[in-house]
Amino acid sequence: MDYFFIIDFVQSLVDGLLFGTTYALIGIGFTLIFGVMRKLNLAYGAAALAGTYIGLAAFLAFDAPPPVVFLASALGSGLIGLVVYYCCFRFTPTSYPMASLLASVGMLLFIDEVVIHLSHGMPFPYPSVFSDATLELGDIWIRGDLLFVFGMCVVAMAVLFWLLYRTPLGLATRAVSQQPRAAQLCGIDSTRVNALTFVIAGILGGVAGAMTAAAVGVLSPIIAMGLTVKGLIVVVIGGLGSIPGAIIGGLLVGAAENVFLLLRGVTERDIYVMLLLFLFLTLRPGGLFGSTAGRD
Repeated sequence: MDYFFIIDFVQSLVDGLLFGTTYALIGIGFTLIFGVMRKLNLAYGAAALAGTYIGLAAFLAFDAPPPVVFLASALGSGLIGLVVYYCCFRFTPTSYPMASLLASVGMLLFIDEVVIHLSHGMPFPYPSVFSDATLELGDIWIRGDLLFVFGMCVVAMAVLFWLLYRTPLGLATRAVSQQPRAAQLCGIDSTRVNALTFVIAGILGGVAGAMTAAAVGVLSPIIAMGLTVKGLIVVVIGGLGSIPGAIIGGLLVGAAENVFLLLRGVTERDIYVMLLLFLFLTLRPGGLFGSTAGRD
């Protein structure tokens, strides 16, 4: 096999793994909401995009530095996530499980249209960090901005795990996820837990959206659909309700996407990613870690 092809293959694999952490964050957000409420929030990707545009507005209006832009993106997405919860999930009838799903689809279209209207559908340059820096490992060059994206996503995951397993909020969240009726009998306010779950998931989505835009260098409305579709692929591969599965699924999708980009080009890349999904659904319908779609 040609040496230069091997180098290009490894380079694509490394870049894909680093960028795949953004998909992992989106997958974790889907997983958090599904794990607590057993419902899919299809407006999640659009909310993450809208939050990222809030950060971009801070950059364009006040020339805010990248850390402020990223923080504004995360907090903006968290706030929009809370709005989505109250508009699409809080008051929908539990006797009609499809109501919240359809409401979230409507919210996805609404947020997407608002973003397109305000941005005129045009891409905008997005601030990046360490975009001119590279780390040389033999013949492999690692982009500084991708290392930054990877580091930020890892930090966000570490904070999430600390929140879930080392705080009273995390204990309440896991209680509502595992035994909602028992949690209510113990005095846990499930409405408050659900709302906070949407805020936390929204913050993760904002970080993922900001890191995606920082790695690409531009922010465009078309990112919303990519975040939504790739996030759903990640949770299906990893197993619905499994956070470790979402992490591994995100890395797999990121790596596969970049390798297929090298082998087949940008026009066929997503086709092969979908084939990867179909392969997992055929060989392991419950995902890598099995689905937790059922509830006792």
